[in-house]
Order: sequence, then C-alpha cells, then structure tokens
Amino acid sequence: MSWNEPGGGGNKPKDPWGGGDNNGPPDLDEALKKLQERLGGLFGGGGSSSGGGSGPAFSGVAIGILLLVVVVIWAAMGLYQVDQQERGVVLRFGKYYELVGPGLHWNPPLIDDVTLLNVTKVRSVSFREIMLTQDENIVEVAMSAQYVINDPVKFVLKVRDPERSLSHAAQSALRHVVGGISMDMVLTEGRVQIAIDVEDRLQEYLDLYETGIFVEKVTVDEGKPPTQVQAAFDDVIKAREDEERVKNEAQAYANGVVPEARGAAQRQIEEANGYKEQVIANAQGEAERFTRLLEEYEKAPQVTRERLYLDAIQTVYAQSSKVMVDVEGGNNVMYLPLDKLAAQSPRVNGGDGQLKVDSTNIRELTNAVTEQLRRDAAVSERRRGGR
Repeated sequence: MSWNEPGGGGNKPKDPWGGGDNNGPPDLDEALKKLQERLGGLFGGGGSSSGGGSGPAFSGVAIGILLLVVVVIWAAMGLYQVDQQERGVVLRFGKYYELVGPGLHWNPPLIDDVTLLNVTKVRSVSFREIMLTQDENIVEVAMSAQYVINDPVKFVLKVRDPERSLSHAAQSALRHVVGGISMDMVLTEGRVQIAIDVEDRLQEYLDLYETGIFVEKVTVDEGKPPTQVQAAFDDVIKAREDEERVKNEAQAYANGVVPEARGAAQRQIEEANGYKEQVIANAQGEAERFTRLLEEYEKAPQVTRERLYLDAIQTVYAQSSKVMVDVEGGNNVMYLPLDKLAAQSPRVNGGDGQLKVDSTNIRELTNAVTEQLRRDAAVSERRRGGR
C-alpha cells in the first residue's frame, strides 16, 4: 500500500517518518535526529535525546576511537621478524614487490603477502624405484638428494610445487643414467659414478625449470635386483666372486713364477756371456803366451825345452798322486807313491793334507827319479855282463 494511500478517518496522507497528520513536506531535521538516536543506541549513546547535544558528540568520539584501534591493530599485523637464515618474498596485490633480508620489517597487511623461506636449511628427498638397465635387466635403486633454496623468488613464483618438481626431476635423471649403463655397474662399483651423473643432470633440470633449488649431494643408497629374482642374482654374484678369487690366485701365482723364471733366464744368459768372455780371454791369452814363448824359444831352445818339460811335469804331478815309470831296457816298472812321499815331506804336503807341488819339489823328485833310473840301469848292466 502506498504511503499516501487514503485510509483511516479521513483523506489526509500518512507521514512515512512517523509524524502526525499534516499537509506539508516531511521534517528533515526530525528525520536526521531519529537516525542519530538509532546510531547512538548502537554505540552506547542511548536512544533518548535528553541532555541536550551531548549524545551525538559522544557517538562520534566512540566511532573515532574504534577506528583508531582498528588502525593500530592493522598496523601491528604488518610487523614481522626475518631470522638470519631466512629471506622474505613480498607480494603486493599478488605481484612480486621485493626480497627482504634479516631484521625487523613492516608491510601493510591485507595488501602485501610475505613468504619466509629458510635458505640455509639442508632439505632432503628420497625415493626407491624399479627401472631398466642398458642390458635389459631390471634393478631396484634407492636414491636420496640433499638440497637448499638458493633463489627464494624463483622458488615461490616460478614453480607451483618446487619440491614435487624436484622429486620428479630426480627420478627422471636417475632413470636416464641407469638406462645407459649395465646391471653390473649398478650392483657393484658403479654407484659413485651414477650419483655424480645424476647430480649433474638433476641440477641441469632444476635450472631449466627455474625452481631456485641447488642440489648439494646425491647418494645412491642401494642397488639390488628385484625381490622376485634375488636368489638367482645371489648365485650370479657368488659365481662372479669365485671368478675374481680364482683370477687373483692365478695372478698371484704368475707374479711369483714369472719373475723367478725371468731371473733364472737372465742368470743363464749372464753365465753364458761370462763363459764366452772367459773362453775368448783364455784363447787370446794362450795365443799371446805361445807367441811370447816362441820368441823365448828362438833365443834359448835348450832352456825353453827344459822349462816346458818341467811345467808339463808339474801340471801332471799336481793332478796325480801316483806315478808309474818304465825303465828303458829293463823288465822292472818303478812305482813312485807321491801321496805317501808328500805325506812324509812337510815341504810337499800343505797344511790341509793335500799334495802341493812346486818347481823345487819337481826338481827334487826329478833328480830322485833320475838317480833311481841310473841305479836300475847299472844293476841291469852288471847282470847282463855276468851272464
């Protein structure tokens, strides 16, 4: 029903502000007064207009105090502390504004959004995957990666979930490296090289994605065949260990025999060379001695012959302890026991009991033999004359 619709006891229009019946326009002052009374009632000013104009003034002070408290609380919400190991990424209305360092800072709340990141903490991610090697064998590899945040801005803004991207990139890098080597390298001595290759490739991926992450170390914790074929792989590893053991034993035996054989061969070669040099030197010496002897023989033949004879007798007697002498023209053979003669004569017998004959002894023995031969010849001559 319209406010000016006729009703009641007459044709007078109704006042929408609660006034009485009148024919003029509504009273604006009265309307404003009623509005102030309602606002004063809301903020503790009361609904009565008694007491003059103090009600509206009191309501204005309350509103100012309330606004001041709200502003103080809002300003206090913008204070924050950044630790020494942290960095703060400030976004203003969702857009990058600045990067703040350690210390006390203030940013307007509800306008700026601050994300604090620890840039010195070493984080880690680990996983275990089954993958295929280059020789088409299946292996199970466990790997862990340690990383830090080196660019907070990229870490916050460039990638939605950097740590998840790191995990996916690490798995991809590991599969790429393991897929390019054989199973033996994964199970035995190739883990260190695998970790180095994965670390380089993983850092390359993260730099390409602009994740703001720096990988400090990658470790291949374990590399083993799947559980279903573990027994067969154990037998293979045992056979490989036996093969290495036999190779090492054979190598040790070769290391002992080959140098010894080489040493013996070298010794024989040196002995042969020494014998060769000795024979050549003796031959040259004999030739030289014969030349000198020939010169002396041409100067004094008789003396030289006698000396040669004595030398020959000395050589023969030095190597024999018994001498048999055949007397010319007789039937007797004279026997000279040189060993017994040497035992009786200290000049002939050395201190060690062996026969030692020099030129003096040879002359004495020669004289004795000659004298004996003369006696035997004289006896034989007399016997023949008596007949």
